[in-house]
Amino acid sequence: MLHFRKYHGLGNDYLIPTQGEYSTPEVVDEALVRKICAPHYGLGSDGILYGPYSPDTAFFRRLGILDARYAFRILNPDGSEAEKSGNGVRIFCRYLYDSGLVALHQDFTLDTLGGPILCRVDDPETAIRAEMGRLDFDSKVIPVAGPRREVVREKFAILGEELEYCAVTIGNPHCVIPCRQGVSRELACHFGPAIECEPRFPNRTNVQFIAPFDRHAIQAEIYERGAGYTLASGTSACACAAVALKLGWCESPVTVKMPGGDLTIQLTEDFAATQCGPVHFVYDANYYD
Repeated sequence: MLHFRKYHGLGNDYLIPTQGEYSTPEVVDEALVRKICAPHYGLGSDGILYGPYSPDTAFFRRLGILDARYAFRILNPDGSEAEKSGNGVRIFCRYLYDSGLVALHQDFTLDTLGGPILCRVDDPETAIRAEMGRLDFDSKVIPVAGPRREVVREKFAILGEELEYCAVTIGNPHCVIPCRQGVSRELACHFGPAIECEPRFPNRTNVQFIAPFDRHAIQAEIYERGAGYTLASGTSACACAAVALKLGWCESPVTVKMPGGDLTIQLTEDFAATQCGPVHFVYDANYYD
């Protein structure tokens, strides 16, 4: 039997196994993750957040993370691991607050595979803030195959169509498709699976379709790597906002309007992103395999 808490941020839902103050699993049982996250046979979720890890956890020591009191890992529903998740970060902050490990208005750092994130809980329901780091369009960093370059307004042919795209990373890879004619769930579900696994993205990629709304807002539909179509994503919102800024569509702050709700992203001139948004507690549950 495993005990979980479930939270969602803008409809992007995660499970957190409650195992005392610290958890220390080194090896992930991918088959079990898939069973737990299955919507009809398990608890149903966009992923599992594991942590917080103790400071001596070998997994994070190998990455050079020495003060890992608030380190955690992000597991996709297909059993793979994500480097970073914006909604996942806010949800894990709420979990730390609910568990009495952090206080209101206290700055603290969360360590992820995609890098450290400075966080603060100003209101556990409506205002959890996270400095997500700097977005980078460098093909070597993202990564994208081919010569080193800034990946902006490139084109590729996929499923019989030629699409323009920008690629960017914020610790995890994103492929953003500008669509001035508008976006839809059908568009994301049609092209998303093929783009996610397109050979030019050696680590696969998250996929977003964006359309302009006004000078401070865009609309977005998201197909998430390892999770599929999703109602909202914090790192995707950051990627979408950065591309909208790069293309001259918007000025900061940029509100990214997703099916699950709106998330406003503050961007600096060098594309450092800060998000602030809601998290809601859903349930406590015991899972019996």
